[in-house]
Amino acid sequence: MNNNWVQEYLDSMYPDIPNNCTEPIVMDEYPYQFTLSDNGDGTLNLEKTPVTMSETKNNLWKYHEDKILKDIQDYVTSTYGSHYCGHNQDDIQTIDLMAAKDLATHFCQANILKYGSRYGDKDGRNKRDLLKVIHYAMLLLHFDGHYTRKDNGLTEFR
Repeated sequence: MNNNWVQEYLDSMYPDIPNNCTEPIVMDEYPYQFTLSDNGDGTLNLEKTPVTMSETKNNLWKYHEDKILKDIQDYVTSTYGSHYCGHNQDDIQTIDLMAAKDLATHFCQANILKYGSRYGDKDGRNKRDLLKVIHYAMLLLHFDGHYTRKDNGLTEFR
């Protein structure tokens, strides 16, 4: 069976879809996986399935971002069991006290500079330094008000 008519049909119906419909593409900033199947009765089925960023392999990330995000999640989780926290996740951390005095954003910025500048110098190309940079950037997003409640949740500590 000659499939040229299939491609012509797809080209006319979905001009933004490349000829190879097996890889995810971005249309209107939403990634989709397209699957073309033969129904066996002379008709074709084009299935459009959203590709989520939480999937282990979503074919959108080229530079191991999924693995990096997993490493970041593991690192951040590990900090809640370290000496920076008490025995309970709800315990007040030092950075919470800094936030109460409006020092947390500057503290985060300083640590981003500290760990970023020592990367490659102290202990070589220490991956942990980069994870700390990312973690402090995440904390800066929080304490600078990008993802927080009113007053950064400081009323919880008064």
